[in-house]
Amino acid sequence: MNIIKAFWRRLRSPSKVAVGVVLLMGFMGGLLFWGAFNTGMEATNTEEFCSGCHAPIVKEIRETVHFSNRSGVRAICSDCHVPHNWTDKIVRKVQASKELFAHYVTKTIDTEEKFKERRSHLAEREWHRMKENNSQECRNCHNFDYMDFSEQGPRSVKQHSTALASGEKTCVDCHKGIAHKLPDMQGIEGW
Repeated sequence: MNIIKAFWRRLRSPSKVAVGVVLLMGFMGGLLFWGAFNTGMEATNTEEFCSGCHAPIVKEIRETVHFSNRSGVRAICSDCHVPHNWTDKIVRKVQASKELFAHYVTKTIDTEEKFKERRSHLAEREWHRMKENNSQECRNCHNFDYMDFSEQGPRSVKQHSTALASGEKTCVDCHKGIAHKLPDMQGIEGW
């Protein structure tokens, strides 16, 4: 009984060294966790990681202006499909974990043929997400406030200065096929 009382007494009044050691260990553990977590987040933002499941899509983007252009600016998968602010990035990464599950566990998109079968569904889901966030990933590079309408064709000027400026539409409403070939949408409502 005295051992138990001594144990509780020691817990209620730990030495300053013990408190310092516990705090230091907690701080170091937090740093290690944060470093590992951030490293993992960045590793899943690479083109190599994305092409593990989405190889057909990664091949497509290599044929677009987003991959090769006169300015040398290149967009990779995460530039368009992963929000840049931290909170939304975490939410998107959790959502994307379903894609890893579908590829590696349920095997619903683990071959190019299966991927093509599900492609219209995946595209619709991504377009909806981008519409809901006002095409924020597009706007990270294409800032509407700095668009030079004099460098655009008449149709683009009309669309950008009316529907886009009013908030009636967002980038993805008109530019769905800008970085990827459009999936076969036959039989999909609204197409």
